[in-house]
Amino acid sequence: MEQLSFTPSPGAVMQVSYVVEDIEREMQRWTQELGIGPFFYLPHFPVEDAVHRGSPSHADIDVALAFNGSMCFELIRQNNRAPSVFRELIDSRGYGFHHWAVSTREFDAEVRRRENAGGVVASSCRVTVGGRAAYIDMTASLGGMLEVIEITPAVEEFFGMMQAASRSWDGSDPVRVLGPAPT
Repeated sequence: MEQLSFTPSPGAVMQVSYVVEDIEREMQRWTQELGIGPFFYLPHFPVEDAVHRGSPSHADIDVALAFNGSMCFELIRQNNRAPSVFRELIDSRGYGFHHWAVSTREFDAEVRRRENAGGVVASSCRVTVGGRAAYIDMTASLGGMLEVIEITPAVEEFFGMMQAASRSWDGSDPVRVLGPAPT
């Protein structure tokens, strides 16, 4: 069985994600109370070709990612009111758990498999490091979304870098900003 550099195998749940109101406060809370870190903070996370429920999406989100063991934890803050899977959660239930994510090298086949099992693609996009992501609405059966993340060499390198940083993290420099500083 293939093994990825940051998680046991493709297809395994490798990420748990929460939508938060104050991402800076939550990064601090998660590092102090849970010992998760360091966080890699990507303000105004760049995506391309974003589609939400069949229409172009212009959601402006901040993303913070950190590992603990082989599990990636993601915090997301939406900065505008554009329709998105994140706005749906905020408007229906408030902030909190949003999705699990699975990794795959066979993105189209994995998305089809999830659709054939009754899931509905609620949103999709291309991330600037070259991979694709799709959010499968599994709220009725699992209480949240399932994100399918395409693992390209660049995506694997990025997740591997974050996991390696967590293994040697001594608690210092708990938030590392990637990209332009937040405004």
